[in-house]
Amino acid sequence: MSSSSSSSSPSSSSPSTSQNDRGNAAGTSTVRQRRGSDFEGPSSSRRRAVSEVWPEPFIEALAAQIAIDASRNIGRLAVAAALANIFQVCSTWRAVSRSELLWRQLTGRIWGRTGRTQDTWRDEYVYWHRTARNFRTGRYTHTRLYFDPSDVDDPDGLICRCLALSDTHLACGFADGAVRLFDLTTRFHVSTYRPHHRDRLGRFSRAVTGIVISDSRLVFATLDGDIHVAVLHGPPITRRAHLGEWMNDGVLVDFTGCGRWWVGLYAGVPGRAIHIWDGSTEELVFVGGSLTDPESVAGWHMLRELTGFVGRVRVTTQETAVACTSARVIVFDLRNQGVVLADDEYRRGIVVTSVDVSNGRYVVVGNRGMARVRRADTAQEMCRFTVIRAGQMGVMGCINGGYALMCGGGVVKVWEVERGEYLYDFRERVGAVSAFVCDERHVAAWGSDTTLHLWDFGAGE
Repeated sequence: MSSSSSSSSPSSSSPSTSQNDRGNAAGTSTVRQRRGSDFEGPSSSRRRAVSEVWPEPFIEALAAQIAIDASRNIGRLAVAAALANIFQVCSTWRAVSRSELLWRQLTGRIWGRTGRTQDTWRDEYVYWHRTARNFRTGRYTHTRLYFDPSDVDDPDGLICRCLALSDTHLACGFADGAVRLFDLTTRFHVSTYRPHHRDRLGRFSRAVTGIVISDSRLVFATLDGDIHVAVLHGPPITRRAHLGEWMNDGVLVDFTGCGRWWVGLYAGVPGRAIHIWDGSTEELVFVGGSLTDPESVAGWHMLRELTGFVGRVRVTTQETAVACTSARVIVFDLRNQGVVLADDEYRRGIVVTSVDVSNGRYVVVGNRGMARVRRADTAQEMCRFTVIRAGQMGVMGCINGGYALMCGGGVVKVWEVERGEYLYDFRERVGAVSAFVCDERHVAAWGSDTTLHLWDFGAGE
């Protein structure tokens, strides 16, 4: 297992910055914003004036707005330096740096975190700042995860089809219908969940096509359309929440979701590509869409041979979803009967496995290697970069709040998503991968040698 040291600790009043942070200066007196104005500390005369007339709640709101503007205009790592300038104005302004309400708000807005794992919200913010900086500089630990294969009766049980991460677990879905759960703290395999038995429609009808995982619940779907639910931290017992009707709906080629929604992408029956469930009541609330109509034959073939990926669907944090085939990408509304908000056709085609979503943005790579990161709500292009031989290698992609990762030819490459700057390659080679996932802290991949790789960028304690 290879590892590297964690980032240095921040100052007592604000998160630390480094020369490696994009948009950050070496010190805290001035940080230049690349898209307009400068963040500058006020003069001594201005310090006296504002401290006398500006109430603390106003200063707190000002600090929050400056932090949000810095994140939008420069990048999330630039927030620390912007806040440091605010907190240096005077003792009244510095006192705001101890506001738990401010740090809770910023942790949610900048890092998308609503739960606290550290002692204070300030510590929580600092932790995710350091973790993001580790992502930028390539500081991580690498581990290979193992499970006992003695319970695998079918050779297909060693073909991993999808991966999903929560704060505490990594879930791996296999072609025989099994979902194996690993503890991210101990790195041990802790449970195996299996679907209820039913008549097989083909060799791979029980293959897992998608997983939705939280800290307390596991939801997974199989090609035949069945959806199963299990409660974590208990016996590995599954409950069938939805019985697939493949004759009416086709093949469930991909499945995703969040706490509020489950979304299935089907192929095989015209006009029934998108299925949406209420994740709380498990009620099917929408069926429709023609995205996969041209892929009907390919969808049915997946029951007999897992030769590729027909389509992909991912959920944003804005109650919308992004779905694709090799020729189209659509964005649709989960709250409003699957209304299509954007529909883009790609004449030269895209790599289906490159498409992924994080928060309100998504990444897609064309067959000629041009990768684009767009906002899901406006389709605005945020950046672009080139992935060499993406189409030939069948590159697999994933994205988190600050970085896009592409795995092809056994090599994982990293770009930042503010400007599309290439950063580095992972040191480890993983061969061809069949599943690839990341979040704000971890990256996981299933390699061609049936090895499960885990990279951890978490800030050291």
